[in-house]
Amino acid sequence: MNYFNKLNPIEAAQHFLNKHCPNCQGALLAGSVVRGEATETSDLDIVIFDKSLSSSYRESLNEFGWEIEVFVHNLSSYKQFFKSDYERARPSLPRMVSEGIILKDTGIMEDIKKEAKDLLDRGPKKWSEETIKIKRYFITDALNDFKGSTSRAEELFIANTLAELVSEFVLRTNCKWIGSSKWVVRSLRTYNEEFANCFVDAFDLFYRTGEKNQIFKLVNEVLQPFGGQLFEGFSLGKM
Repeated sequence: MNYFNKLNPIEAAQHFLNKHCPNCQGALLAGSVVRGEATETSDLDIVIFDKSLSSSYRESLNEFGWEIEVFVHNLSSYKQFFKSDYERARPSLPRMVSEGIILKDTGIMEDIKKEAKDLLDRGPKKWSEETIKIKRYFITDALNDFKGSTSRAEELFIANTLAELVSEFVLRTNCKWIGSSKWVVRSLRTYNEEFANCFVDAFDLFYRTGEKNQIFKLVNEVLQPFGGQLFEGFSLGKM
């Protein structure tokens, strides 16, 4: 692949590693360049494991013709990030570690990559019935705001909220990982390509023309297996 006249990403990552972390115990290159999805604005994601560090850190730099994001851990700090990512159902670090190309390994990377893969294969914790009920209510509330709004400016942001809530609901009720920004649609496509296309089409139609009916239909179909919209009788925190 032509990386837009930049230094080869693996070569650039190796140069970076040799310059900044020559004594680390392990490192890998992850992100869009590894997945074959690099664009002109893609950066390099480098994950580094260094036992000499007391804590983890993240840093952004510009070297060797690339914008570089570095995620640096000692040999235990990454575990807390794995745990946090699991709990929020957004496996950012496990995904990077699992898909990453090893740049350096002193015998630790196989086990760490296995931890990441096992977590990804396990999937996020299943939502409780109470959580599903709460999420149904907030989707219904946003949908009602969307139906009643006559302000184009407000509709744009309500639609954004609906897209986030509905994508999360679909993925979590199917025990799938969620994402933010570009990872919303990527997560939906991983779950179900046909549904992802319907989801994108419904919101794209609204953003282009103001037509809401496709979104109404989509949301109702998503909620129907769980009892549909929820407003009457909903209570939260009542003693």
